Amino acid sequence: MKAKLTSRKFWLSAAAFLGSVAASAAGIAVENDVITVVGVVCGVLSAAIYAGCEAYIDAAAVEKE
Repeated sequence: MKAKLTSRKFWLSAAAFLGSVAASAAGIAVENDVITVVGVVCGVLSAAIYAGCEAYIDAAAVEKE
């Protein structure tokens, strides 16, 4: 768990997700559906990209063994 909390990929993904949540909240506040949808899509993409990167790293680690 400590390795995850010190991972730059994790913190970058967390920042992207929080930025997406903020964009969605701003879209809701100004009643702009496009901003809200873009924020949600970016939040999902940031989580998916992080999961993909971690899967790639795990697969590379298994290949070494």
